[in-house]
Amino acid sequence: MQDFKNFDPKKAAMDEARALLTRAAQAAMDAGALPGRELPAFIVEAPNDSKNGDLASNLAMAGARVFGMAPRKIAEEVAAQLPALAGTHFERVEIAGPGFINLFLSPAWYADVVRAANVEKDYGRTAYGKGERVNVEFVSANPTGPMHLGNARGGALGDCLAAALEWAGYDVTREFLINDAGNQIQKFGKSLAARYLQICRGEDAVPFPEDGYQGEDIRVLAREFFEKNGADWADRPEDALRAALVDFALPKNVQGLKDDMAKYRVHYDVWFSETALHESGAVQRALDKLAERGATYVKDGAVWYRSMRYAAKYGGNKVTRKGLDGEVTDEDKDEVLVRANGVPTYFAADIAYHYNKFVDRGFSRAIDVWGADHHGHVARMKGAMDAIGLDGEKLDVVLMQFVRLMQDGEPVRMSKRTGKAIGLSELLDEVPIDSARFLFNLREPGSVMDFDMGLAVAEDNENPVYYVQYAHARICSILKKLAADGVALEDAERADLTLLAEPSEKELIRHIADFPGEIISAAKSYDPARITRYVTELANRFHKFYNACRVRDAEPAVRAARIALCTAAKNVICSALTLMKITVPESM
Repeated sequence: MQDFKNFDPKKAAMDEARALLTRAAQAAMDAGALPGRELPAFIVEAPNDSKNGDLASNLAMAGARVFGMAPRKIAEEVAAQLPALAGTHFERVEIAGPGFINLFLSPAWYADVVRAANVEKDYGRTAYGKGERVNVEFVSANPTGPMHLGNARGGALGDCLAAALEWAGYDVTREFLINDAGNQIQKFGKSLAARYLQICRGEDAVPFPEDGYQGEDIRVLAREFFEKNGADWADRPEDALRAALVDFALPKNVQGLKDDMAKYRVHYDVWFSETALHESGAVQRALDKLAERGATYVKDGAVWYRSMRYAAKYGGNKVTRKGLDGEVTDEDKDEVLVRANGVPTYFAADIAYHYNKFVDRGFSRAIDVWGADHHGHVARMKGAMDAIGLDGEKLDVVLMQFVRLMQDGEPVRMSKRTGKAIGLSELLDEVPIDSARFLFNLREPGSVMDFDMGLAVAEDNENPVYYVQYAHARICSILKKLAADGVALEDAERADLTLLAEPSEKELIRHIADFPGEIISAAKSYDPARITRYVTELANRFHKFYNACRVRDAEPAVRAARIALCTAAKNVICSALTLMKITVPESM
């Protein structure tokens, strides 16, 4: 049996076509039909219309200047030298237009695609990434409160991107950075302390800080602390009270983040603590290294980073303007790493954190999924990697646009059940997780999206995830009925798959062949929406095939081949949905 591990049928055909054309061009030069020249770079691609061949090449046009001949003549001489196509994945070659060389795939290639999707459990996986170690950090929500709606999109996007990278042959680590240090934690403690003291002394007796966290969750945590400790902490020093409250509440919130992500079927390999980064001395070591490399300076008692010097390479906004004392220098737009009070900023910790990824843990690439409101930080962060002696090109940031929750064409801001703003947990209580994960990956990350609540809960073909799941269930039902009728479900090795020659059959097979390449493209472009679009179209093409071609009543040999094609489509739908951690029903 042929080994189909890491098999990419479309790439295999393109590689074979390139090799055939290269040998034929060299043979034409050896025979004197073409002048001896270095073969120019040329393209092999799938044309938009398969009537123009399954693959087409511009070799003749690319070689016109090199060979000093008309493209059509070059194409004819190359085609004349092509070896016999028997034993290849092509059945014929045609010259079209000014000199396009069009190649048509043979029934054997179509048969191999169906066979691969039947016999290879992980058909779609490839070795493209060559085991490169990649860190994908996503969501990393502030642990001072519950997750919001944007985290719902970020969770689905990051997890499916990581899965696409894994299937494309990368060694992937999913990571969540717990921002458990810095100003937000101080504000968290201050907010908790105020609510706790209000419980002890009355709300009118204790003012709530203007910049405090106003959420109901702060009241709940303060009440839980009071129920455990009573008013014992009410007269203790403010700093001690805040620290005790943070020690009590923060682990609860972090566990809440973990529970929400698990409910969403997102499981991280690493939950990385920012506090641990500070305690290990990593932040100070990063600051020392930046200083050694001349990337920092001291001004007004603070340590500044020469951000503009390094960010410009990545599109940072280099601003100069006229002032009373002449031009304002780039240093006026630089950034503080250590405040005058000796406390490092979040940016300092972020530099140390990414240094840890690349140097201490040895990732060759780091991918961060950020909200679009962080776009201004991208150039600074990439530049900081250069400043500390690394390569900013190895840090990639996926900017994710905002989400609007919609119902009946109107924005939804509050939950009818709770009266509060809808967050991740609330959303998952109201819509199926399958729908949430699929719909949040329906558009590329950089697109603002409307999440339609009505569509998400719909159990009909208007809901794209239902449409795809139904296609899988339909195939399972077809196969069960055939088995019940006594039809032998022969495996693909015994069926004559070269009989699959109808247009709808070949269209479906060509789409199945695209699956490995679509996963690679999703991994390369950091766009898992390619997979949702792919599997939706796969379901569509299966329905077209099944409506056009009889299975049960076909002649036995054709029936066996079509059963294998049904099974291949079922297997690929299952793999695509499993990759996205979406359930794969066998009946609906």
